[in-house]
Amino acid sequence: MSDRQVYAGDPTRLGAHVVGDGVSFSVFSENAEAMHLCLFDADERETRIALPERDGDVWHVHVPGIGVGQLYGFRAEGPFDPKAGHRFNPAKLLIDPYARQLTGQPDWNDALFGGAEAPDDRDSAPFAAKSIVADPTFDWGGGHAPATPLDQTVIYEAHVKGFTQLMPGVDAPGSFAAMASAPALDHLVKLGVTAVELLPVQAFLNDRFLVEKGLVNYWGYQTVGFFAPAPRYLSTGRIDEFQQMVACFHAAGIEVILDVVYNHTGEGDELGPTLGFRGLDNASYYRLAEDPSQYVNDTGTGNTLNLEHPMVLRMVLDSLRYWAGTMGVDGFRFDLCSTLGRTAEGFDRNAAFFKALRQDPLLATKKLIAEPWDIGPGGYQLGAYPPPFAEWNDQYRDGVRRFWRGDLGHVPVLADKITGSAGQFDHSGRAATSSVNLLTAHDGFTLTDVVSYAEKHNEANGEDNRDGHGENHSDNMGIEGPTKDKQILAARALRRRNMMATLLLSQGTPMILGGDEIGHSQNGNNNAYAQDNDVTWIDWARADEAFRAFTARLIGFRKRHPILRQKRFLHSVPRKVDGVIDLFWWRPDGQEMTRSDWTNGHNQTLCAELRIASGTPSYAQREDAIYLAFNAGDAVALQLPACPGGFHWVRHIDTAQPLAEPKAVSGAYDLAETAVAALCMERI
Repeated sequence: MSDRQVYAGDPTRLGAHVVGDGVSFSVFSENAEAMHLCLFDADERETRIALPERDGDVWHVHVPGIGVGQLYGFRAEGPFDPKAGHRFNPAKLLIDPYARQLTGQPDWNDALFGGAEAPDDRDSAPFAAKSIVADPTFDWGGGHAPATPLDQTVIYEAHVKGFTQLMPGVDAPGSFAAMASAPALDHLVKLGVTAVELLPVQAFLNDRFLVEKGLVNYWGYQTVGFFAPAPRYLSTGRIDEFQQMVACFHAAGIEVILDVVYNHTGEGDELGPTLGFRGLDNASYYRLAEDPSQYVNDTGTGNTLNLEHPMVLRMVLDSLRYWAGTMGVDGFRFDLCSTLGRTAEGFDRNAAFFKALRQDPLLATKKLIAEPWDIGPGGYQLGAYPPPFAEWNDQYRDGVRRFWRGDLGHVPVLADKITGSAGQFDHSGRAATSSVNLLTAHDGFTLTDVVSYAEKHNEANGEDNRDGHGENHSDNMGIEGPTKDKQILAARALRRRNMMATLLLSQGTPMILGGDEIGHSQNGNNNAYAQDNDVTWIDWARADEAFRAFTARLIGFRKRHPILRQKRFLHSVPRKVDGVIDLFWWRPDGQEMTRSDWTNGHNQTLCAELRIASGTPSYAQREDAIYLAFNAGDAVALQLPACPGGFHWVRHIDTAQPLAEPKAVSGAYDLAETAVAALCMERI
């Protein structure tokens, strides 16, 4: 134990902060009996300092003579009594929950495990990840975030390494610096997306079972440090690399959204390693089962964070504020968000976490997106979140896939999805933009694989293809996987155009999976969480440039036409401005849809005429209209609605003619088999 001179730290600021000639360390533990700070020199020699002060449940100390770059951790003393929920073990070096930087991955060894029924007394320090004292100060240079309204947002989900590893002209591929490179930004700007949603970039764990199989945790949903950027993405070894990336995105007019995992940690179940939270205060950080030696597992990962504890809730909110404020990000997508709203009585849309977010003067201004489910009882909560949350809409994904696969009876389903999924979201003052519409995401098939595989092919994951979703609502168009058959390739290309057009012509907030716009395939793997290789890395050398151009054209069309991205729902009601209803549903023969048309399971064509929604203020009114046709059946002659004097219909989008220029149309329009068309009512 060190006899060096130390002083009281600052209990109001958790974590490690440079103060004067040293560093203040503060850590929370309600049930510990003693706490030790462990300092490491360049040779990994350890100096232990007993924390002399405890204010409430915050232990703290100020150590002079050290600064940025100092390696450290904690050891906590207390009862090892799993039946009472306590797993203290001073033999285990613990990550600071508030650490701004970590050294990297642990070196997997049995010493990292605290013991299941009795404490394991082997020292874990030689194998554990260390916390690093970091200075997050950054000069933003007077730049401003774009603050794009949700109704103008197009999200692009990307993986830092997968997006950049094979991108030509990129230095330090696989890093935050690569994400901020000119080739990466140029691609995103030309595509027209307004926000990049990054898969987890908070420090995460490579699970032992994956490492032993020669795999890694590629996606990143095993967080061990909620304040630290993942070391694997720091090519410079400095955390300002992340901030510089954000600044470059902002300068390009693009927002940064983080996929964050506050529902569980990487420590797993009672047989998992003791890396930080478990050893600091297991009974406070985790929701424990009726038998406190076990964990509530609403997440499917072995444990669940206990957000009902005020200090755990504070940690999550402090983390969010840190990333939003100090690190500059513009929003968050909450993994398994239903878990964050769970109380002893089940899911509560007014749970403390949601209330705290909504009242926070910084966080309430950010984009907040829920993955609206977990695996616990009553976990599926699509549409149940309070404003200002938006939500991933998996029903949109499945409905659109099934319509284009040709499943009968899906015209009413598609009608609901392209108009914002009002059945789920039109309540409590929520906007149509609350529905984050997606065709694909990191979890599942890519768009190319949706039209190329009827079955999943996850053999590379080492689980005998048992993992991953069994029902993907996909279609191989006649041959499973790659083919040189030109007819099948043409059909697949058309199907992709149809689906992308559906996404970008729908009310709601569209999200595109990175790589879909250039035809990236994962060879039928729909659960590529452990594939850090050419399965998941976007192959830019084989980019489908025609589809990239078509996708950019669709995004540009959406941006130019506010009718396609309204906040108000369309319910076929008259508008005060002109008495015309805001949404007509037409049959191809020009007659309005009837009840029998809606219940005709063999109907495969949906036609809609959209206007600015009833109730829209006069200053936002427009007199034009857009006619959309989605045809999953045979070629059809569409009888177009009559235009008022001085107007005519102009065809702008036809997926069967992706290169066609805008063309005026009179009376009827011939739409090819399985195609989408968009026509605008414009002045002659």
